[in-house]
Amino acid sequence: MSREFHGVGVTPGRVVGRVRQMPAPVHEPHAHVAIPAGVTVESEAERIKAASKAVQAELKARAAGAAGDARNVLEATALMAADPMLVKGAVKLLNPAADGGPRTAERAVWESGASVADKLKALGGYMAERAADVLDVRARIVAELRGLPAPGIPVSDTPFVLAAEDLAPADTATLDPAKVVALITSGGGPQSHTAILARALGLPAVVAAEGVDAIADGTEVYVDGAAGRIETEPGQAEADAARAWAAQAQTLASFAGNNRLADGYPVPLLANVATGADAAKAAAAGAEGVGLLRTEFAFLDRDTEPTHEEQVAAYGAVFEHFAGKKVVIRTLDAGADKPLPFLTNADEPNPALGVRGYRTDRTSPGVLERQLAAIAAAAKEHEADVWVMAPMISTPDEAAAFTALAHAAGLPTAGVMVEVPSAALTSAHILVGADFASLGTNDLTQYAMAADRMLGPLAALNDPWQPAVLHLIKATCDGAAAARAATGAPKPVGVCGESAADPALAVVLAGLGVTTLSMTPRALPAVAAVLATVTVAEAQRLAAEALAAPSAQAARDGVRAHLPILDKLGL
Repeated sequence: MSREFHGVGVTPGRVVGRVRQMPAPVHEPHAHVAIPAGVTVESEAERIKAASKAVQAELKARAAGAAGDARNVLEATALMAADPMLVKGAVKLLNPAADGGPRTAERAVWESGASVADKLKALGGYMAERAADVLDVRARIVAELRGLPAPGIPVSDTPFVLAAEDLAPADTATLDPAKVVALITSGGGPQSHTAILARALGLPAVVAAEGVDAIADGTEVYVDGAAGRIETEPGQAEADAARAWAAQAQTLASFAGNNRLADGYPVPLLANVATGADAAKAAAAGAEGVGLLRTEFAFLDRDTEPTHEEQVAAYGAVFEHFAGKKVVIRTLDAGADKPLPFLTNADEPNPALGVRGYRTDRTSPGVLERQLAAIAAAAKEHEADVWVMAPMISTPDEAAAFTALAHAAGLPTAGVMVEVPSAALTSAHILVGADFASLGTNDLTQYAMAADRMLGPLAALNDPWQPAVLHLIKATCDGAAAARAATGAPKPVGVCGESAADPALAVVLAGLGVTTLSMTPRALPAVAAVLATVTVAEAQRLAAEALAAPSAQAARDGVRAHLPILDKLGL
């Protein structure tokens, strides 16, 4: 019998494929479990050795079919699966005389893995980086001992639809878009790691679809990433829709790099990037510039602040791909889901409302000034038009202070991220002291709706179509117009949150007065194709309709009903 599941569509696309479920995480074995009768130290030791060899063989087989860095990583991990420190340490812990008493094979492997990982971390440098590999191998051996699938993305010879409760960032690193044709999760939200990854890879995806993590492996499903619908046992209509989507995908394969509305009004489409490699791909995709360079990715997984030279090189690797074009660089957005050991306090009771973004300059003065100096030095070495902005600005005083710091560092264009409702509501004052604003709609939505963007149960609240969020965006654009009138200087307002990648919402944002849209490069063609079908006046009418809607769903449905191009393109 066919079943339907409904969730939040985050990436358009219509596909039919067979489900492979993401194996459940390996849970820590209980410390105090009675050893079954007949089980001996010798028999448990043999189980550990056999399991480690099985894991090693599986990883070697995967390495043989991989290439490049993936092959090197898998080969190194395979060697670690038979590491004497791990295996012998586990066998030693089986001894009843060991501290803590006798252990099952699973518990012994778990504790031995923790011990080896701690020793590697203590060594620092390259060895410390291998600690995560030990813990991965530990989980694989415990899964083998339990007769369960290995953790991580399933291995398959044929393409499949990946189903899960949600994906951790570490899981996504091994996802092969040539094998995974769509993502469906029961958890997560429109701004979760899974959603952001799906957009970056261009994979049709539906999140927060309750029950999809229980669909049996091998079940054929139809996934509509725009409508947020999954159907088991799809019929001829669904098969035809999937074929039509595949046939017209070429229509959205490229972006000319000069986005205009139907009446010729320019709304430049920029890219969100984190590295030089990202920037190269964005430039190749036709991005008209960079609307968000996330600098914290040069700092993550570090216990110390990067040197001036390291920072200059990281920023320059992006600037070199956009000579003569705008690159908006965000200063450190540390805190909340991006903690940095040298800058943030891991013990904060509510880090999303704590010392994050620009606020870290209060607790760790000097880091921001050094970062601005590095950005300025990198800008001098390249021809990009470098703009700089601070995240988590809440007041006009903060905006003025940051702008002064940036100008003092030699960066002439300094602005603010509007992520906090107070910044949207006081944008007329904030933009008197700042040169531009960029709306971070991911955080603006979660703060406006008091809904953690990572929580699946709150996905309906955490929707940028919420009229309350749209009113905050309009307030920001209206404030920019007031600041322009007061100062005589232009005060552009961009959007760099994930909402810019939604073609229908992009029309609304343009109608609200947003001047640039920044997104994952894969979204550029679709957004450009839809914007090209509306005039400024039509976009303004649709924006007014969305503002007047009583709910996010009503706003979305009302706007989409006036954009037939969406159905034509399967968006």
